This record gives sequence, C-alpha cells and structure tokens, in this order.
Amino acid sequence: MLKSASGYAEAAPETFEITKSDDEWKKELTPEQFDVLRKHGTERAGTSPLDQNDAAGIYDCAGCDLALFSSATKFHSGTGWPSFWKPLDNAVATTTDNSFFMTRTEVHCRRCGGHLGHVFEDGPKPTGLRYCMNGVALKFIPKAIG
Repeated sequence: MLKSASGYAEAAPETFEITKSDDEWKKELTPEQFDVLRKHGTERAGTSPLDQNDAAGIYDCAGCDLALFSSATKFHSGTGWPSFWKPLDNAVATTTDNSFFMTRTEVHCRRCGGHLGHVFEDGPKPTGLRYCMNGVALKFIPKAIG
C-alpha cells in the first residue's frame, strides 16, 4: 500500500511512469545516485552541499527531473541532510520501510520510484513534518520563488 504526501492511501503501482532496467539507470546516474535512488542507499550525513544551500529554487529528482520540493519549504534540521517541511503537489509518495529493525516512512519519487529519503514527524510548522532527503537524489535548479 502506498501513501501519498497528502496522506491518502493509494494502490502501489506495478510500474512507474518512468521505468528502466538497472543497466539503463547505471548509464544515466552516478554510482552514488544509483545506490541511493535505485538500491535505497543513504549518503553519509553532512556530505551534501545541498544541505547548506539557501538559494531560491526547485529541487528535482536526480533520476527523472520531476520537481519535488521548493526552497520555500526547506529548513536547516541539523541532521546533515537537506530537509523540507512539505513536498510539491503530486511529487512524492511514501511506503513503509521496515529495514534496520525499525519502522520508518520512506519517501520516493512518484514518477520514477527513486528512493529519496524518509519523512519524520518532528519538523517545523505548519506541517510538523521533516522530509529528510539524500542530497545526491536531488538536483537543485535555481529559480525565483513567489
């Protein structure tokens, strides 16, 4: 069962809008991007320059270029990963992640299924959510917001 960013449950898709073989993804992504986006890896905390980025713009999926987050919802969580309190509409979906002997909510791109990170309920107002994303899974596009 998939849960959209709005909280409504959806049926898990058999395939995503954009589907490719591992070999195809490996040709398009860096090894780090492939590990995170396609194999559910995690980049080391504090290694993404996007964590400290305060410029105005949009954060796209590094796998398929779908716009995911606005800089207007980015905040400094102190975790070492880029964090946002809300995704853009129709950008991400979530699934339950039971790895590492814990239950977390995994966030992935709704278009290509790429693993982005996890969402936690310890973020700022107005949502109280912290979308803790792997910077390597994102591409920053400078753009005036508002």
